[in-house]
Amino acid sequence: MRYTLLGDSGLRVSEISLGTMTFGPDWGFGADSSDSRAQFEYYAEAGGNFIDCAVNYTNGTAEGYLGELLTGQRDRWVLSTKYSLSTNPSDPNASGNSRKNLRNSLEKSLRRLKTDYIDVYWLHAWDFMTSPVEVMSALDDAVHSGKVLYVGISDSPAWVVARLQTIAELRGWSPFIGLQIEYSLAQRDPERELLPMAHALGLGVTAWGPLAGGVLTGKYAAPASSVSPRRHGDHADPSRVRIGGAVVEVAGALGATPAQVALAWVSTRNVIPIIGARTTAQLADSLGSLELVLEPEHLDALDAASAPVLGFPHDFLARDDIGGLVYGETRGLIDLPPGRRPV
Repeated sequence: MRYTLLGDSGLRVSEISLGTMTFGPDWGFGADSSDSRAQFEYYAEAGGNFIDCAVNYTNGTAEGYLGELLTGQRDRWVLSTKYSLSTNPSDPNASGNSRKNLRNSLEKSLRRLKTDYIDVYWLHAWDFMTSPVEVMSALDDAVHSGKVLYVGISDSPAWVVARLQTIAELRGWSPFIGLQIEYSLAQRDPERELLPMAHALGLGVTAWGPLAGGVLTGKYAAPASSVSPRRHGDHADPSRVRIGGAVVEVAGALGATPAQVALAWVSTRNVIPIIGARTTAQLADSLGSLELVLEPEHLDALDAASAPVLGFPHDFLARDDIGGLVYGETRGLIDLPPGRRPV
C-alpha cells in the first residue's frame, strides 16, 4: 500500500479506501460483526488507513462496528464519515445540509464511533435548499470546535462545489479538501465538469461504485436468470455490459480478475477507489489491484470501450478551427503546466 495527500492538505491517506456501507446486516446484504472485523483487520495488515462511512450506513450499525474496531488505535486511522441523508424519515430536520442536521448527525456519529474527532467530514449530497453560506459556516464551526479536522463534499453538482469553495476562500473558512463521486469505467460523466473542477480547486477525489455495482466484473453478461433480479434490473444496461466485457478481455490478457482491472484503471486517473466488500475474499481480490500494471495498450482498449461524450463546450473548444481562433498561431509555442493546458 502506498499513500497520497488528500487534496491540498497534508493528510496522508492510503491509495485505496475501505468502504463500510457493507458493515452490518441491517440492509439485507452486509457483513456481520465478525466478518466486518476480518475485513478491517485484513485491510489494516495491507497498510490501509483510510475509512469511509456515513451516519446512515446500515442504520448506524456501520459506525457502531467501527467504534469497537477502532478502540485503542484511533489515531492510526484517517476516519471519515458523512452527514445529509435521512436518519429519521418522518422528521424534516433529520436530513439535508442544514446546520441543525449537521450538528445532530455529527454528535450521533461521534458517539457511535467512540471518538472525539472525525478526520474528514463529508457533506453527503446537496439538498438544493440550504444556503451555501449556512453550509460553509456550519462546517467551519465544526472544524473550529475540534470535532472535525477537514471537510469534503460528495454527490453534488460542480457549480455548487465551486461556489461553496469560493465562499470558504473569500471568508477565510475551512475549504473542502476532497470530492467524493461515483466514478468507474461505466460511469465517466464526472470527466465533463467534476474532475477538472477538482483538479483546479485542489480537491482530492475518492470514487464510490468503482465496480459499477458488479457490471465491471462481467457478471451481468450472464443470463438474467443467474443474477439477482433486484440487482440485474439496476445494472444490466447493454452499453454498460459491453464495457464490462472489455474489462473481462483485458483481465484475461493480464491473468488478473476483472475487479482488479477496473480498480487499477480508477487509480490511473489519480482517483482513490472506495472498496466495499461482503467478504474478506472479495476484499483481498480487490486489493490485488495494487500489484496490477495497465500498459498503454490496455488503457487504450478500456478507453475505446468506455470513453464518454463530453458535449458542449468541451467538444467545441477541442476543435482545431476554434483553437486557432482562441489562441492564434502561437498555441503550440506556449509552455504551460498540466493544470493550465488547453484542451
